[in-house]
Amino acid sequence: MLKLTDSIKTIAGISDKRAALYKKLHIETIGELLSHYPRDYIDLSAPVLIADAVLAASKLGELGGENAGEFHTIHATVSRKLPPFLNARLPIYKLKLTDSSGELTCTFFNAEYSYNRLITGNDYVFYGKVTVNQYGAEIVSPVFILPQDPNRLTAKYRATAGLTHNIISANIKNALEVLENAQNDIADETFADLPAKIRENHGLLSASEAVRTIHFPNSREQLDSAKRSLIFKELFTLQIGMSLIRSRNRKLTGAQMSGKFSFGASSFATSLPFTPTNAQIRAVDDCVRDMRKAVPMNRLLQGDVGSGKTLVAAAAAFYAHENGFQTAIMVPTEILAKQHYKTLCDFLAPHGIGVELIVGAMKVAEKKERWTKIKSGEVSVAVGTHALIQKGSDFANLGLVVTDEQHRFGVNQRSELISKGANPHTLVMSATPIPRTLGLIIYGDLDISLLDEMPKGRLPIKTYGVDTTYRKRLYEFIRKEIASGRQAYIVCPLISESADTDITAPSKASAVKYYETLTQSWFCDIPTGLLHGRMKQAEKDEVMGAFKSGELKILVSTTVIEVGVDVPNATVMMIENVEQFGLSQLHQLRGRVGRGEHQSHCILVSDSKSTYTRERVETMVATCDGFEIAGKDLELRGPGDFFGQKQHGLPLLKIGDLATDTAILDETRELSRTILEQDPTLATYPELRALADALFKESNEYGFN
Repeated sequence: MLKLTDSIKTIAGISDKRAALYKKLHIETIGELLSHYPRDYIDLSAPVLIADAVLAASKLGELGGENAGEFHTIHATVSRKLPPFLNARLPIYKLKLTDSSGELTCTFFNAEYSYNRLITGNDYVFYGKVTVNQYGAEIVSPVFILPQDPNRLTAKYRATAGLTHNIISANIKNALEVLENAQNDIADETFADLPAKIRENHGLLSASEAVRTIHFPNSREQLDSAKRSLIFKELFTLQIGMSLIRSRNRKLTGAQMSGKFSFGASSFATSLPFTPTNAQIRAVDDCVRDMRKAVPMNRLLQGDVGSGKTLVAAAAAFYAHENGFQTAIMVPTEILAKQHYKTLCDFLAPHGIGVELIVGAMKVAEKKERWTKIKSGEVSVAVGTHALIQKGSDFANLGLVVTDEQHRFGVNQRSELISKGANPHTLVMSATPIPRTLGLIIYGDLDISLLDEMPKGRLPIKTYGVDTTYRKRLYEFIRKEIASGRQAYIVCPLISESADTDITAPSKASAVKYYETLTQSWFCDIPTGLLHGRMKQAEKDEVMGAFKSGELKILVSTTVIEVGVDVPNATVMMIENVEQFGLSQLHQLRGRVGRGEHQSHCILVSDSKSTYTRERVETMVATCDGFEIAGKDLELRGPGDFFGQKQHGLPLLKIGDLATDTAILDETRELSRTILEQDPTLATYPELRALADALFKESNEYGFN
């Protein structure tokens, strides 16, 4: 008996050649083929006459050229089949279709399977784009079914050259027979059922019925029921699995702290040269409350760029010091580590709290001397890069671990730092806004503090979207800002010179070529620096130091400046080739300006005409709210592409959409919470545990033991 884990080559109709095409779609097993869910559906219930479709295409052709056309459903007869044209790079197959109103040519490219399935003299229902050119009317690579086929909602699949919707549909129909025959042998498979009581209470179809219906629905009602059943099961399994992972390491902390500490009224707060925001006060109080509990704090501090997360970390470190514990703060880059070190010294040194910097570029003797102070307890706060977890890095009494931009560290690096204390408290800081729906999945029951206020005196950044015809005006604007004493960033997507290196109209701007050209022309009299990821650390530090001190007025850079660089005097952020960046990344780059008292500007440059690029630019121009931008980013890119899922190691969703399935997300979250409160180990729900194991088995980040 075939199993869902068997190769798709065991299914009738899938040769070695076709299996190689499926591999391009990451489909190699029968189960993977069945879970290749449709991305959309074609409604074949309302055909039109050929003459009407041709007339509509003719009118569109007059307006938009010969490729202009319109998608139509047509009920027609295959009147004759023309000999295949096999000399081209892709074989071409043509047929003539007729109905009572006229004739139409039907063309397939490299699709002998579809050509052979259509029998001369038989009727079919076709769906495709009808165009009119110099050779007549044509419908290209249409989807088709028999007139008596009840499945008038025909699936459209993510495909590749050589695999049409019809081919995939036919192969899935054969694979469904395997699913039907394997029902007693899929306890640990993706297609196993949820417990019957849960399905009954929430009106869900069985797994096999839902899978069959999602591919071959007879009506919209059937389709909606199948989609809801599959989405519910996927999101519910995801949340069960995440909850199990979060709970498995909830041991007692060896750093339970005591003593009342109200941040707003503390000596730490009153010593600051500015007034903390209400959001900062709330976040610190949240941390203190957690650090007084018997289990380790596990809190996310999420705030937009410039919202003051470092102050919250400093206050938590102050409270840990007051209780005799040390703090480790790990950041992804040396530039950011040095910046944090300076800020933390400003906050903590007045209270006699020692802070040390540990980065990879330091000499061995210098590191050894600093670690000696940390091991002895003389220093309470260590801030650095992954150098904090290198050999010989030990603490006297580590009670608090802070990671900044945690998604840039691997799970092993974070775990290694935590292991240097006795289940210390952890504070995760992120300036990368994550939409509520995705955040609830990634962080689940992790406590979240939001810094939703900006420090007083910050002016909103003015953002503009322009094309390259504005380049002269942009350079003149940058010169004007520099003449006023300000500084500017220019960000390019590439480091090295591309094939098209003319920066007046680059396909992809190269930072190196851009820098060379500008320093020989527009900005030859202005001190300009170059920064990119291939430079040695010492070179990066030198350039960044010169820019921060004001010695350099313009910095041409790649996205190496995306996180953490703080130059309050910089007021212009010009980003070339906006189409090369995601929305959240653009927002991070914009956050490098607007950090001082002067009005700042972000200029987004692109000649792209794509709808995707236009929507991103319009979103950036409309709002500076990072969470609103992140929500739009999730909507445009989808959860499988959004940084959070890839970076955090979550299993990719096959059908659930975290941007739109919020009602089911809330429903499954409540059910997950209820079940785990009653049965934390799922002892009475072994099938749920098996489903969670199967979903997470490919994830290195969250794999179960």
